[in-house]
Amino acid sequence: MTAAGALVRLITILIVAAALPCRAEDVISGRWEGTAQIPDDELTVIVDLAQDNGAWVGSIIIPGLGLKGVPLTDIKVQPPHVSFAVKGPLGIQLKLRIDANNKMAGNFEQAGNRAPATLQKTGPPQVEYPPRNTPVAKELEGEWKGDYEMLGYTRQVSIKFANHPDGATADFVVVGRKHNVLPVDLVTQEGDLVTVDSQEIGFSFEGRLRNGSSPLTAGADSKQKAYTGCNRMARRLPTRSIFLFQVQSWRMAWFISAAGTAIFTR
Repeated sequence: MTAAGALVRLITILIVAAALPCRAEDVISGRWEGTAQIPDDELTVIVDLAQDNGAWVGSIIIPGLGLKGVPLTDIKVQPPHVSFAVKGPLGIQLKLRIDANNKMAGNFEQAGNRAPATLQKTGPPQVEYPPRNTPVAKELEGEWKGDYEMLGYTRQVSIKFANHPDGATADFVVVGRKHNVLPVDLVTQEGDLVTVDSQEIGFSFEGRLRNGSSPLTAGADSKQKAYTGCNRMARRLPTRSIFLFQVQSWRMAWFISAAGTAIFTR
């Protein structure tokens, strides 16, 4: 082989090698729609995958589980294998493989159980990016304390807000039978409505800042800020044995919503 021929062959190999990642990206990037076949039921699954500055990002929609635009975590793309997870109480993982027909097929996993899942690309990606923390009003900064009753138990709770260049943070502590520090991943304020979310444990708190006489102060002329709010917590319950028997080895995570109202003062 002449030197010129060897050079041409080397250039061709380099061009093909450089094109492979792009082809993989083109194949995997997009909106994928399909189903997971759980026992006696079928879950609609919609997944959006894309690359952002060289990193894979994505979101998922599962109407049957109340998931809409939830961010994907632990995204791993090693063609033909693709896997990702959904952080939170549901603990979902999908482990898929792209077949010759450019369909993704594999397992939908939850709570140690597996169900077959198949997804097909239907269009370009429509990734829903998670909301970011916003600043909170200056008058909300600092620690607020209160108590509320939920599920028959009285709990003491404190919220400590702090502003930072990239938005506000909140330290959320609930004291009942135990001292619980809740992991907070989102703090937003829109108008007078403040929201504190913890996707990890399925907890959401919404409250409003208002003016009025505090129940902890005395005297008609005594004025103090009061922060009122309501929380919603998703709690995993044991599955009934009859349900386990009907679906054999599959256990779905059942949730109830509990609400409590609290008044915070400082």
